[in-house]
Amino acid sequence: MNKNKIQLVTGGAGFIGSHLVDQLLDAGFRVRVFDSFVVGRRENLAHHEKHPELEIIEGDIGNADQVMAAMQGVDTVFHLAARADIVPSIELPEVYFSANVDGTFNVMQAARACGVSKVMYASSSSCYGLADQVPTPETAPAQPQYPYALTKYLGEQIVFHWGQVYKIPTLAICIFNAYGPRARTKGTYGAVFGVFLAQLAAGKPVTIVGDGTQTRDFIYVTDVARAFVQGALSDVSGRRLNIGSGGPQSINRLVELLGATNIEYIPKRPGEPDVTFADTAEVQKALNWSPEVSFEQGVAHMLADQDRYRDAPVWTRDTIAQATEGWFKYLS
Repeated sequence: MNKNKIQLVTGGAGFIGSHLVDQLLDAGFRVRVFDSFVVGRRENLAHHEKHPELEIIEGDIGNADQVMAAMQGVDTVFHLAARADIVPSIELPEVYFSANVDGTFNVMQAARACGVSKVMYASSSSCYGLADQVPTPETAPAQPQYPYALTKYLGEQIVFHWGQVYKIPTLAICIFNAYGPRARTKGTYGAVFGVFLAQLAAGKPVTIVGDGTQTRDFIYVTDVARAFVQGALSDVSGRRLNIGSGGPQSINRLVELLGATNIEYIPKRPGEPDVTFADTAEVQKALNWSPEVSFEQGVAHMLADQDRYRDAPVWTRDTIAQATEGWFKYLS
């Protein structure tokens, strides 16, 4: 990475993207953010207002001309711009293909034209689907269960193929269950932390899917961002590397740490794994990366950030059932 050139972060106003911007600026890099602000939020970057090394461009990843313009003078590309969430991807697959597949094609075409030094891609553990191997290694087959997962996998394949054919160094960081400050609080029912903290802030029951014994490989957002930086600084290319904590936690344990006592159980959803668990042996060897923030520390940070959830939508059994109707309809 060249500090005299620009590091481009697509989706840089988003949850993970904004933390990556923090780390790049702290390390003395020039940063350009390209974001449509459909998912990302300007307030995620407000603390960098007037930072001399930060440029923010509003644009659509699906617009090839806008992507090409943003790519000018860029050294490394961190491609995090994407549409997320399961239910909307089932209901509006064309939107997800436009952003996650066509958008990634636009990024790689622009990266090719502009001769960037490396492309870092934000991959998703949802590509593994209902994994047969636990912990799940990078060699596990892709088994996407819904359009969001499929589009992230197709985007990853575009990145690798362009890297192979056009000799562009690439690296995919496969993110398991990221959490931390600035996680989304609005949108279709989804991220468990945002749902729980909004319910707690409103004094409403915490809704647990199934019996709460399912486990997730929660990984704190600053650890995720650090993996992107270390990957960009490395010579590792043409690979996917899993990023997880190495110690899955149950939803019941999360609720316990949050101090919730008013609990309501809702039906288990089809297509969701009982466990997500990243095999991180490869990233430890390749990047000398390991998580630094424990689950207990991370939850404490989230509780300290609880005020921002007071205005978030508060989900109930009935509204969750309505929001996930398509989930049960198509995936059962």
